[in-house]
This record gives sequence, structure tokens and C-alpha cells, in this order.
Amino acid sequence: MEPNELKTNNKYYFSVDGETEELYLDHLQQLINNCDKATKKVKLVHDKCSVTKKAKKIPAIYSVRVFHLCDYESNSAEHVKNFQQVLKDLRNVSKINKCLKYGLGYSNFTFELWIVLHKKQLKSHLNDRTQYLKHINKAFGENFESLDEYKKKENFKKVLAKITLNDVISAIDRAEEIRKTHEKLGEIITYGKFNYCKENPDLTVHECIREILEDCGIITKKKDT
Repeated sequence: MEPNELKTNNKYYFSVDGETEELYLDHLQQLINNCDKATKKVKLVHDKCSVTKKAKKIPAIYSVRVFHLCDYESNSAEHVKNFQQVLKDLRNVSKINKCLKYGLGYSNFTFELWIVLHKKQLKSHLNDRTQYLKHINKAFGENFESLDEYKKKENFKKVLAKITLNDVISAIDRAEEIRKTHEKLGEIITYGKFNYCKENPDLTVHECIREILEDCGIITKKKDT
């Protein structure tokens, strides 16, 4: 029997905004399960749906870890209202099932920020989401003409193929640097147990991914401060 066959299997649930997030999670699952250092295998179960819809689909009778990946799209009244509704839904998950322990993995502006961080740091403020394109092309050696082209399944898979587990760990470190900058400037907003920032770039996707890698023994668990 191969060593990997002896590993226990951890299951994590995700509700996400789009297909790129789903494809990324499939790739991450493969990276973890192919890692000799990992003490556990994982199953990342994802659905493109709302927090509430996902919560109702999980028949948990014991503590289950669930994450919601979404974007803080802009500071417009409509987008702020939509994001705050997500936070309200997360707060109310316990009314659906107290066994669900939900975490928030958000990106300001978009999930593309998290993808770029796998290859390079990006601390500069952007005025429009389309500005991520030049950073994606530079980071991954591509020449996509638009974000829509980049997001096509076959093209996004080309990008994912260039992401290693070491890149994921580097992305976590870069994301933590970004968050520390906002903390020092006092720009973090707290809503219940969730934190976000109105100024981009900012994100908490890395917190979800870090937790999974810690559970699997791939990276050392952070000490409480």
C-alpha cells in the first residue's frame, strides 16, 4: 500500500461566486493530495451558489468547516449592499445549522488579486478591475487580450498549470503582508467576526487556504498573538 493511501481524508465545503474559483479549488486539491509532506488528503467540495443555499445543502450533524469565496467589487452603494448581505448571511448560518463553521475568503476587487499573488506582490491601488489583466499576463507569461479571454476554461487552466504548492504558500505570505499594511493604517472594518477593507488591494482568501494547509501539516500553524 502506498503512503498516500494511509492518509485520512479531510473534507471542506465551499460556496463560490464563479467558475474560476471552482477550477482553482480543484487544482489546489490536486496539489495537496500529490504532496508527500501532507499528513492528510483533502476533498474540497464546492458549489457556485449563495451562502444560504450552500448551508441548506450540507446535512451536518457534527462540526463542519465551510468557506465562502466572494468579491468586494467596488465602493458603489449597490456593491457595498450586496457584500454586506453576504456578511449578514454568514452571521445567520447558525440559524440554519449550528454545526456549520463558516469562514470568509473575500477579495477586493476580485479573485484575480489572489491569482496574481501566487507569482508576484501587488500592493498598488487599482482603479478598475480590468487593470488586473496586465499583472496576470506579466506574472504568468501570457498575453490575454481581456479578462474574459483569461477566464475561458482552457485559458485559466493554462494559468493554473503554472501554480505550484510553493506558489500557494508564497501567495499566503504576500496576502498577509497586504493585510498587515491595512491593519497598521487602521483601515480594517469589523462586521461580527469578519474583517474587510474598503481600500483595494485586500483579501482574506489566504486565511481559508492557510487553514487547510495547516490542517494537512504542509505549513506550520500560526501561534495565537
